[in-house]
Amino acid sequence: MGVFCGIDWAEGHHDVALVDETGKLLAKCRINDDLDGYHLLLDLLAEHGDTAQAPIPVAIETSRGLLVATLRQGARQVFAVNPMAASRYRDRHGVSRKKSDPGDALVLANIIRTDMPMHRPLAADTDLAQAVAVLARAQQDAVWSRQQLCNQLRSLLREYFPAFLEAFKDKQGGLARADARRILAVAPTPALAARLPLWRLTAMMKRAGRRRNIEADAERLQQLFRREAPHQVPLVEEAMGKQAAALLLQLDTACEAVDDLGQATEEAFRAHPDAPIMLSFPGIGPQIGARILAEIGDDRTRFATAGGLKAYAGASPITRASGKRHYVGRRFVKNNRLNHVGHLWAFASISGSTGADAHYRRRRAGGDWHMQALRHLFNRMLGQLHHCLLVRISFDEAIAFPAEPQPAGTATA
Repeated sequence: MGVFCGIDWAEGHHDVALVDETGKLLAKCRINDDLDGYHLLLDLLAEHGDTAQAPIPVAIETSRGLLVATLRQGARQVFAVNPMAASRYRDRHGVSRKKSDPGDALVLANIIRTDMPMHRPLAADTDLAQAVAVLARAQQDAVWSRQQLCNQLRSLLREYFPAFLEAFKDKQGGLARADARRILAVAPTPALAARLPLWRLTAMMKRAGRRRNIEADAERLQQLFRREAPHQVPLVEEAMGKQAAALLLQLDTACEAVDDLGQATEEAFRAHPDAPIMLSFPGIGPQIGARILAEIGDDRTRFATAGGLKAYAGASPITRASGKRHYVGRRFVKNNRLNHVGHLWAFASISGSTGADAHYRRRRAGGDWHMQALRHLFNRMLGQLHHCLLVRISFDEAIAFPAEPQPAGTATA
């Protein structure tokens, strides 16, 4: 007789429920989130027939954490059930809409008892792929955090020091540039910036790593900082300068984290056997490749078809049909990280592949908006990536984007 386990996850403790294939409750308990609690859970599973050859499947509402890592050791199937899906199942067991942690554990156990084929277990990715996922997601979070801090600093500078924004508005990186951060740290107010001598501006730019056009740029900055402009009252300007200095400290830390995590991510990604195949695609560099690998993993059984991967990424459209009503539109339920990096990949591939560029322009000529054309290109190239990873071959431009046949009677040069 089959046994199924449901775990209602919490921060300090977890509720466990075991049911048989008829839905009868066999055991329930509450365990702490520590080593003793994990041993108690494994002992409880062993008492009800859990073995290394035939482990009891487990449903839980999270895909990460030490508890999940403990359960994933061996061949056990662990199902990460979306909390929203679990709440829909709860209504099947009662109409009073009551809720409790032991009851949620029982609901989770019954989900895999009745609908296991409808849910996907956690992928059996290699340790290296999981490490790349941790680093790539952390680096992406650091980039987003850096941009958020840049936006906050920009909003503050607009209120009292717009000349500084004008000085770096056309520079790549903007306020996150090393020379911009170094100059702002020394002169966080217009009064201090106006007193900066030319030699000091030049020295700060050199220490920040600048190698070209230093003297001309230093003269331009000095003219901007000394130009007549409206000012806040001195006390308010000084207070805003201190606020900008505090934000700048956070921005410096975020920039350093982006660089350190980016280097670690690239090293881990290049050590993975899928890296040469992914880097053969136009538009994929180490950072984009690492982010894609982080979300799709290296378990080739996870996506049986390219269509499943496209739906997971939100690249393929979704159809809603009922009677005479038929609607085809973009997906809103998707892996947002993969969808985000997919558009970066598609946009970069336009300049790296003549076939991708021609495909994008055809979609635009057919009436697609910019993002629609990029999504369609991402959808096509994602299917090609799935095939190349499955059969272990590199990208081939001639196969991926074959030349269209010319109309009959067209003369060729």
